[in-house]
Formats: sequence, C-alpha cells, structure tokens
Amino acid sequence: MSNTIEAKMRAVARNIRKIREYRDYTQEYLAMKLGISQNAYSKIELAYTRITLERLIQIAQILDVDSVDLLNGDAEELVQLHTSK
Repeated sequence: MSNTIEAKMRAVARNIRKIREYRDYTQEYLAMKLGISQNAYSKIELAYTRITLERLIQIAQILDVDSVDLLNGDAEELVQLHTSK
C-alpha cells in the first residue's frame, strides 16, 4: 500500500477520533452502535483496520457528520464547523 493511502487512512481515523471525542462518545458507545467489540473499534481509530465505505457511512451517521467531511476534512476544522450548528 502506498504511503499516500496510508496517510489518508490515518487522517480519516484521526478525524473519526476527534469528532467522537468532541461528541463525548466513548469507544464502547460507537462499538455498540456498530455491533462490534470495543477492541475492533479501537483498531479503526488507530488505522490498523481498513474500513469499508459502508462502515465509514455508519460511523458518520452516528457522529452526525457527512462522510465526505471525514474523508476530506481536517479534524480541528470539523469540530469548529460542527460547534457552530
């Protein structure tokens, strides 16, 4: 896998974690909503697990953000954007 793809996967994982923390959601909460273990969810945030488009959309819905924002956005900008809602 290219460094560019790995960097993008880490950026998406970082965005997911930042928004989850902003929402005061625990990893256990997201894992329960997704029907997976907390350990499996943790691997998503650490970018150890490649997530499917379906999983990305599920996470975005739980976090109440657009899945495109998770892909393209910067976590700090996303938090600021969603603070103004």
